[in-house]
Amino acid sequence: MGEFNIKTRVIGVDLGVDVTTLAIVDIRGNIIAHDVLPTSVYKDVNTYVSALTEKIVMLAESNGGYGTIRSVGISAPSGNYLTGCIENATNLPWKGVIPLATMLRDRLGLSVGLANDAYVTALGEHGFGYAHGMNDFIVVSLSHGGLGSCIFSNGQPQLGIDGFAGEVGHVCVEPGGRVCGCGRRGCLEQYISAKGIVQTARELMANDKRSSILRQQAGMLSPKAIVAACKQGDRLAIETMRLAGEKLGMGLAFYVSLLDPEAIILTGPQSRLGKWLTDPLQEAFDEHVFHNIRGKVLIQVSILDDRERDVLGASELAWVVKEYSLFK
Repeated sequence: MGEFNIKTRVIGVDLGVDVTTLAIVDIRGNIIAHDVLPTSVYKDVNTYVSALTEKIVMLAESNGGYGTIRSVGISAPSGNYLTGCIENATNLPWKGVIPLATMLRDRLGLSVGLANDAYVTALGEHGFGYAHGMNDFIVVSLSHGGLGSCIFSNGQPQLGIDGFAGEVGHVCVEPGGRVCGCGRRGCLEQYISAKGIVQTARELMANDKRSSILRQQAGMLSPKAIVAACKQGDRLAIETMRLAGEKLGMGLAFYVSLLDPEAIILTGPQSRLGKWLTDPLQEAFDEHVFHNIRGKVLIQVSILDDRERDVLGASELAWVVKEYSLFK
């Protein structure tokens, strides 16, 4: 029999707007070691890729050697699995089409798979979370900067012909509404992202003169601060979260009426704002979803740590990319 060099480790990379997390993951899904790299300080993508390459090599060499690594998987905002490019990301400093997978492959000499953060999150949930064993589900990522999703149907991700399926964050829920980073108006993510929720609070304070805890925190408002005010019975804070939940529930009802999944799994920081968001979400969802589906679709907040799940999801991506190495 011939000898084969079977590699049992990959690198998972979660490229976040502020911080990039990378980890060595073995064939059983165990995280062997991890490190972080600040993303936002690199205004030039070439400098960022050089820094990421150095981090990957150092992490691998310190934990079993570079020769044990099969491939790399990257989760990135606006990442396109079909092209390996970050395409016109609105929340990263690098504009246009960035061939990140190719750039990193050329430096590392290893195969690199890249996909958008919602797709990678769905891989993580399918492998390790609530979606384990499900064939038809939707993962919706509610991040500080926006909203994305990934559709699994018959056990497979549905990416669309150009790789952009699932952009529910850019469904219009308010004609003529707020300007979105994509250039259009009224997109859902402008009402459910951290920035969008804070903007709703400011608009309510400007139009409603009732006393509010939020007025005392006007210069440093955040969704967490708004939820803290909700817990103290602040009516403007509760109304802020109600409006956000209502918009999200309407958007998800439209989504589910088209796709009829087993479940929607909510992930990301905005998914953990508690009943102040999820109660109005569920109410609006039940009101607007197709009646034959009502009561049959589970809406569940993920139980997984976001950062850990996303590097595990990126590692799943690394296992499916075709192996390539300059060192064989």
